[in-house]
Amino acid sequence: MQRLLEIMARLRDPDGGCPWDLAQTFETILPHTIEEAYEVADAIQRGEISELRDELGDLLFQIVFYAQLASENGAFDFDDIASGISEKMVRRHPHVFGDEQVAGVAQQSEAWERHKAAERKSRNAGVQPSELDGVALALPALIRAEKLQKRAAKVGFDWSSVAGPMAKIGEELAEIEAELSAQPEPERLRDEMGDLLFSCVNLARHLGVDAESALRQANAKFDGRFRALETHVENRGDAVSGLSCDQLDVIWEKVKKEIDQK
Repeated sequence: MQRLLEIMARLRDPDGGCPWDLAQTFETILPHTIEEAYEVADAIQRGEISELRDELGDLLFQIVFYAQLASENGAFDFDDIASGISEKMVRRHPHVFGDEQVAGVAQQSEAWERHKAAERKSRNAGVQPSELDGVALALPALIRAEKLQKRAAKVGFDWSSVAGPMAKIGEELAEIEAELSAQPEPERLRDEMGDLLFSCVNLARHLGVDAESALRQANAKFDGRFRALETHVENRGDAVSGLSCDQLDVIWEKVKKEIDQK
């Protein structure tokens, strides 16, 4: 760890450091951090443990980069980050490091949320509190939607059964159809599509399905099937762009069956 910190400091050294690293700021490396986090998730989902080690290293380097930038500004350093998370973990696990007792995962999750809520209240003293405080704006939209819904559900603002979100999806689809039957305005269509997607996340939550993971899996499924379709078309001497939608749909159904039977 110390060697990695020294490497980072050397890269940022104005006297002989790396020009690219010297040009970076918190804002410019943010997209790289998000990308590295997704590459960690990708390695886990593909079961590539050796790749996971490398991807975790890349993600750790991002944290070291932020620590170096903050240290140069006199704000904090890597030790402060490590100390802060250590104190937080001890504080949020009084059943491990203290005398509290918990009777399982569910009770621990409730206690965890109470600790987080108390910390948010302490940080935002003098400001009107909200159950939605702390749900980061930068989260992927599906993840943030689910977190917002869970927070609202904690205080009773939720459907009592899966029938609620299912009906809501039908309602949102009808509103999109109504927009399309008139002169659709792009802004209105975007608004209605947002409502529909939010409702789909709500349904997934009630079904116990993680919406982000489900959509990621659907993306992977489409990717595999479309590549198989391309191979099928190429093997018969055609090009995808040269076939009609109906022709492609026939091949698509054939490819789906072949993949599903494997």
